[in-house]
Amino acid sequence: MFFPPRLAPLVFAVLMSLYMVSLMTFVITWVNTELSEGFTGRWWRAFYIAWPIAFALILVGAPRLQRLAAMLIRRPPGPR
Repeated sequence: MFFPPRLAPLVFAVLMSLYMVSLMTFVITWVNTELSEGFTGRWWRAFYIAWPIAFALILVGAPRLQRLAAMLIRRPPGPR
């Protein structure tokens, strides 16, 4: 629709990292500091530190992990 197919790994990495980092940094910041004054600033700081790291890890690791997951899945017996 919006992006050419060759950008699929990049689009996936952006979306997955935004989703994962948003939720994880929110929960971890909440557990450590509760919803006290300044929570949004602390959460934003944790987010912008963690997001580039998560993006790079997903961009590099996702293809390898998808191949590993495919190897771990039992295929039904029968003709291939």
